[in-house]
Amino acid sequence: MAKDTLSIDETRDMMVAVAKAIIEAEPILTDADRALGDGDHGVGMERGMNAVLEAIEGEEFPNVGKVFMSVGMAMMSSMGGASGAVFGTLFRAGGKAIKDSDTLGGAEAATFFKEGTDNVMSRGGAKPGDKTMVDALMPAAERGAEVADQPVSEALAAIAEAAAAGRDASEAMIATMGRAKTLGEKSIGKPDAGAVSVAIIAKTMADFAAA
Repeated sequence: MAKDTLSIDETRDMMVAVAKAIIEAEPILTDADRALGDGDHGVGMERGMNAVLEAIEGEEFPNVGKVFMSVGMAMMSSMGGASGAVFGTLFRAGGKAIKDSDTLGGAEAATFFKEGTDNVMSRGGAKPGDKTMVDALMPAAERGAEVADQPVSEALAAIAEAAAAGRDASEAMIATMGRAKTLGEKSIGKPDAGAVSVAIIAKTMADFAAA
């Protein structure tokens, strides 16, 4: 049954599901990154999400924001590199913005993606069109603002759809950040691996809320 809001424990269990989905998708993420970069994104995300499982599975949290902040800290401390910094920032900054909330509704989901995206852009320097995770995050954040008054299941479904569209749109872009920028026009036709990760994260969140 679709949910209006998620409790703290449900939010934790949702992020456990996200971690497991990313771990399962490691080959997909590795292939996506190998096409444009050094191919280490999948293994890095797998390592980060294994650390997330250790940090949050079965744990009690005081609010939903702390769940996300713990995810971010686990990723930052275990992954290293650019992916650890930006994905850790997404969850830490997004979680900090809703740290006073004891439920995750449409408004909290919207705030999470808005603040997380803004901080990722500030930290990594990427902007929409650079063929990075931001190309999935920005549409998700913009759509989140439009559906903030909806039940969390409907809001996350809309956010996930926007993230997937952003991932797909990244295929047509020329990479201007990271290792992929050396490929120039050869980077056209393949999605950014970080955007693929964002789309998986958003879809898993939506699927959990809809179950």
